[in-house]
Amino acid sequence: METLVAHGVDRIFGNPGTTESPLLDSLPDYPGIEYIVHLHEGVAVGAANFYAQASGKTAFVNLHVAPGLGNAIGMIYSAMKNNSPMVVTAGQQDTRMRLRDPVLGHDLAAMAAPVTKWSVQVESADEIGPVLQRAFKIANEAPAGPVFVALPINVMEQEATVGAGRPATLFTRSLPDPAGIAAMAKLIGAARNPTIVAGDEIARAGAVDALVRLVERTGASVWFEGLRGRNSFPTDHPAYRGTLAFDAPGVAKQLAGNDLVLLVGGPFFEEVWYAPGSPIPAGTKVLQVEPAAPRLAYNFAVDAGVIADVGAALEALDAATAGINGTAAKARLDALKAARQAEDAAQEARVQKAWARTPTSMPRVMAELKAASPADVVVVDETITANLDLFKTFTFKGAADYFSGRGGGIGQGVAGAIGVAVAEKKRPILCVSGDGSSMYSIQALWTAAHHDLPIVFVILANREYRVLKHNIDAYRARFDVKSNKPYMHMDLTGPALGFAELARGMGIAGTHVTKADDIKAAVAAAFASGKPHLLEIEIEGKR
Repeated sequence: METLVAHGVDRIFGNPGTTESPLLDSLPDYPGIEYIVHLHEGVAVGAANFYAQASGKTAFVNLHVAPGLGNAIGMIYSAMKNNSPMVVTAGQQDTRMRLRDPVLGHDLAAMAAPVTKWSVQVESADEIGPVLQRAFKIANEAPAGPVFVALPINVMEQEATVGAGRPATLFTRSLPDPAGIAAMAKLIGAARNPTIVAGDEIARAGAVDALVRLVERTGASVWFEGLRGRNSFPTDHPAYRGTLAFDAPGVAKQLAGNDLVLLVGGPFFEEVWYAPGSPIPAGTKVLQVEPAAPRLAYNFAVDAGVIADVGAALEALDAATAGINGTAAKARLDALKAARQAEDAAQEARVQKAWARTPTSMPRVMAELKAASPADVVVVDETITANLDLFKTFTFKGAADYFSGRGGGIGQGVAGAIGVAVAEKKRPILCVSGDGSSMYSIQALWTAAHHDLPIVFVILANREYRVLKHNIDAYRARFDVKSNKPYMHMDLTGPALGFAELARGMGIAGTHVTKADDIKAAVAAAFASGKPHLLEIEIEGKR
């Protein structure tokens, strides 16, 4: 507990169990540490993942023995993909029973190792402080991610002679190699049509404004990856082009007009479908900026790569491109602005065309949500098939406006909203999730009620796993499977899920909205209540 205090931990995300008794029994002695109670271990880790993103702190999680850790593995994987700094612990059975095959016993460190940066079991009380001290250090080293520490109950009850671990005072903002920046600036200056793929590290580094300055100097367009956890560029900026595809040919098609691609702070790329070829078009120059070596030139040979703090690198690139052809850059930005205006007009036409459809169309749902949400709303997103309409409707300017999950595991949105709400006390929070996704972490509603977190949960209920229907269509097309078979086991009917009833059963208000004309008023009322509230909105299924 003293080690946690020293490292600035003021929240523990957990699901209590017997082997965690020493920690739980210590909580009254440390009133500065709040225990956020969850009804499932996966929800605890999911909340902690997004808390780390929203707070900028290292999240601390306490789980329960082998089945509890097993319940959480999927969400630990998602935290790894999100590069969330996190120390995950679990109570372990008394080590004196390890040869007796005790109830709930297993090798916890081995279970967690594949989805963490470091996984270890504390073997004596004297190791607790040093091991946790090292765990916090490793969790925060770039690229950040979760670590795991198993805490046997008898070890936690031993007397220690080694004191609590304390954080080192580290200055880790590394400056880029001037030669690398000069090489990049020369290539950018020679490019006819440069583009930038903005990864989550830009948001984490607080470098959104630095990217905007570089874009406006160079006239580069900006893309996001298909999966992103943060908002690294203002989505209302004329240079914003949208999100990249989930297969190599799709990405290559989107980048076909670019002769230079600058990759900044991300894994690049997470694909869903195999297709031959590279996502980078032939002949295109590739530049990359990363805060640490592991990702640099990992998937692509680069024409110039720089290891540095992302913000420092973008600032240095902005200064180094000061002599770029301003006329050419302005012409590129003007063309991007015109293209963006045409896209906005097309989206408005799409909304109007779908406005009166029943059940409510996804474009209209997003339009109504935006109209009813406060101007400073924070969106926690797990819309999946409605994501395109969400990004074409809402505007996300800063890094703290938007949070989502990476890695493709579902259930992150409803759980993650808890973590964002714990970190962000001043701004309203809108969590938008599909009905299928939400059922993976629906217990989070109880935690929202228990801790009085004023989240507005919107469940888009199309009564199906719509993304799986799209994906089976894609599978049949890609593998040339001739089939007119139905979509097997992809409908959430017989019986239909009652989300408003589920919400009320877990202590929060629930409203079932079936008519599009009622959405705006229902959303406004939910925010005005100042309490957690769930809105189940009926939307159209796959056509």
